[in-house]
Amino acid sequence: MTNDQPISGAEGRDTPAKGAAWSLSLLLGINLFNYIDRQVLAAVEPDVRRALLSPLDPNPRGKMGWLSTAFIVTYMLVAPLFGWLAERMSRWWLVAIGVAIWSVASGASGWAGTFTLLLITRCFVGVGEAAYGPVAPTIIADLYPIRQRGLVLSFFYLAIPVGGALGYALGGQVAESSLGWRWAFYLVLPPGLLLAGLCLFMRDVRSKPDAAVPRRKPGIGQYAVLLRTPSYVLDCAGMAAMTFAIGGIGYFMPDYLELRHVAGLGKISPRLLFGVITAVGGLLATIAGGLAGDALRKRFPGSYFLVSAGGLLAGAPLLALMLFTPFPFAWIWLFLCVFCLFFNTGPSNTILANVTHPAIRASAFAINILVIHALGDAISPPVIGHISDWLHRAGHTEVWSMNAAFMLISSTMVIGGLFWFWGARYLEKDTAAAPTRLGE
Repeated sequence: MTNDQPISGAEGRDTPAKGAAWSLSLLLGINLFNYIDRQVLAAVEPDVRRALLSPLDPNPRGKMGWLSTAFIVTYMLVAPLFGWLAERMSRWWLVAIGVAIWSVASGASGWAGTFTLLLITRCFVGVGEAAYGPVAPTIIADLYPIRQRGLVLSFFYLAIPVGGALGYALGGQVAESSLGWRWAFYLVLPPGLLLAGLCLFMRDVRSKPDAAVPRRKPGIGQYAVLLRTPSYVLDCAGMAAMTFAIGGIGYFMPDYLELRHVAGLGKISPRLLFGVITAVGGLLATIAGGLAGDALRKRFPGSYFLVSAGGLLAGAPLLALMLFTPFPFAWIWLFLCVFCLFFNTGPSNTILANVTHPAIRASAFAINILVIHALGDAISPPVIGHISDWLHRAGHTEVWSMNAAFMLISSTMVIGGLFWFWGARYLEKDTAAAPTRLGE
């Protein structure tokens, strides 16, 4: 059953709402520190492993992979709750609460004296990010019209490669300094609390007297419309495959590069160089993907799906080439693979915003978070770690074992690209129906 009363708001607006640029800037800054915090752990993973695990542990990488999983599982399970709350209370207050929680928890990670305590702090980081993750893109979608969302959301998601790279660089440099790896966690606490405080001065666009985006409380049955929206379902499937790939690569690539004893870098750490590649390649790809999706939209109604699929399918063989090409030439393939992985960031998230009714958009993003992480980076680090450890125990070299584990990632990238190609045929119809379709 549908609600045929059209809504106004960003779906009908031709220009951004008042204060949109400032809101986008603040959310971008928060997202930047979000991904710095996420990747600090990956950057210092070898140091943490040596400090908190016994050298006689038979499965050290597999166990370290569970630190990432603890964060992701908490994040994905709690996100739907905060998505539901975002449709019933001030979204900026939820963002402030979330940023404060994850900042304190991240700082506490530096104090952890045992593996178990570190596991607990990473769970609380997940709780904090769950209060922020599904809310921020819905605020942006309400502030900007459909025709600008691809590029605007691409700017917002620039924080993924740039923040991730800064996390690698910060973690790597601090860990190698006299301060030690614990300070990599301490340093993200003050800016996080400052950003949380700024959110308290922001006003939800839905609460303004002339709000174009109405505050509406949907019933439980209305969320079923998401399952009847092919674009939403197929986008989630493609994003899950992409997230599996990024999670596995992001967590173990710094360790893998050191295992291959990358030469010719002088005093430059492979971790640092991987961070630079992630930042530059991811930044260029995120902007390019957003521009391409918006530019092709008039010619190809399914452009956001096509752009996403093309990038992911191109990245699969590039990852394989990197694994079996000697350095320094392998850096070229790694850069291109990173570029392809991030090319879909803006378009794939724009699809989520465009095919969902504003009244359930926060929950739509939250459910997406649950699905893509449950099938993606919640399982890829331990899977990659366990495969690598198992093959190494079977007598293969560590590098050969990691190569074989990474080839699984290449396969999932192909699967994700095919899901996105499939979704292109539905996007125009689902986008047109979104403002007036809400299950009863």
